[in-house]
Amino acid sequence: MRKHGLAVAGICVLLLAGTACSDTKADGSGTGGQSTPGASTSQSSTPGASSTPGASTTPSETNAAASIAVVPAKGATSVQPDKPVTVTSTGGKLTAVTVKDGDDNTIAGSFNADKTQWTSTDLLKPGTSYTVSGSAEGTDGGSVPVSSTFKTLKASKSLKASISPLNTSTVGVAFPVQIYWNNPVKDRAAVEKRLSVKTSVPLDGSWHWVSSTQVNYRPKNYWPAGTKVTVNVDTQGVNAGNNTWGTSSRTIKFTIGKSVVSHVDVKRHVMTVTINGKLARTIPITAGKDGFTTRSGVKVIMEKFTTKRMDAATVGIKPGDPNYYNIPDVKWAQRVTSSGEFIHGAPWSAGSQGSANVSHGCVGMSLADAKWFFDQTLTGDPVTVTGTSRTMEPGNGWTDWNTTWAAYKAGSALS
Repeated sequence: MRKHGLAVAGICVLLLAGTACSDTKADGSGTGGQSTPGASTSQSSTPGASSTPGASTTPSETNAAASIAVVPAKGATSVQPDKPVTVTSTGGKLTAVTVKDGDDNTIAGSFNADKTQWTSTDLLKPGTSYTVSGSAEGTDGGSVPVSSTFKTLKASKSLKASISPLNTSTVGVAFPVQIYWNNPVKDRAAVEKRLSVKTSVPLDGSWHWVSSTQVNYRPKNYWPAGTKVTVNVDTQGVNAGNNTWGTSSRTIKFTIGKSVVSHVDVKRHVMTVTINGKLARTIPITAGKDGFTTRSGVKVIMEKFTTKRMDAATVGIKPGDPNYYNIPDVKWAQRVTSSGEFIHGAPWSAGSQGSANVSHGCVGMSLADAKWFFDQTLTGDPVTVTGTSRTMEPGNGWTDWNTTWAAYKAGSALS
């Protein structure tokens, strides 16, 4: 009897990995398949096991397809600008990740140690579309593209900053950093966390909220001469409360000039000027007469005018009043209060300078002394006035230095 042989065929097994993407809702959540909730996912398409006839069909224990999850999910809308963008790879590592807005601005971010996750470090801009791109490589050697889009929520109000001093300026040793907001800040702590001051020499300083629309910064003591200062207002994407979101960030740099510190003694009718720690000049002055007492306290030079019209009507004194004046050409005038106190040349009071107080509150001196003083100073130089019982009102000028250091620090939202 004839025997028939049996032919044994090798079995081929192909492991094919496909790609999948979560169903995305308008709020950024996702469901379906193997997708991570709130994330878009994709996988490598490279086989992960041998397909050679007659070979073992057991998948490799070391080779795996890369799977990508992106948060926010693809197509998400109304994403909060202060939430991080994350791209995560399982079964491999990320090789590149880029997040850009429609203007081609790149959002900064960083990888973890094994490059299985990338996390944004910049906050996002409200009402803006973003594109996420990049790639990942699985342990199977396959490459998977990273591709996703999403949009951030629209802000009811924007938060923008105006900053003083101006960028690249050189200012005096008492100049406080002043940030003015275009809309009120409800969550002061959230905003203050995004503010920083870096100096070329170590200094102890603090932010101090003047109001919901202004925050200032000063060091514990006057800025050292020559200090270089960098102020970062990194408020793009910050939630200031009441659906008010930061729409931009800014950086300014300025330099502190030489140290010019002055002292006016109203009782002795004299002003001393110290430059870089050395007495430079003693100047006879006149200050405010009865009814127009010059305020005592630490004042800061706010504005400088080679010539300034001074009209008493601006402080409520009307024409016809015996105290009314309107002088069109006051020389070497430097403003030290918002209410109208200046230090300036006053040739009409030459006979009283050094012996009596006859002004309407300003500190007057000879034209020669006024010009010399004008030439030495910068906006931000301090002038301390003593000898009167009338004191500086908070906010009547740059009054930061009239607050104790403990009280100033207590004005920080993070204290």
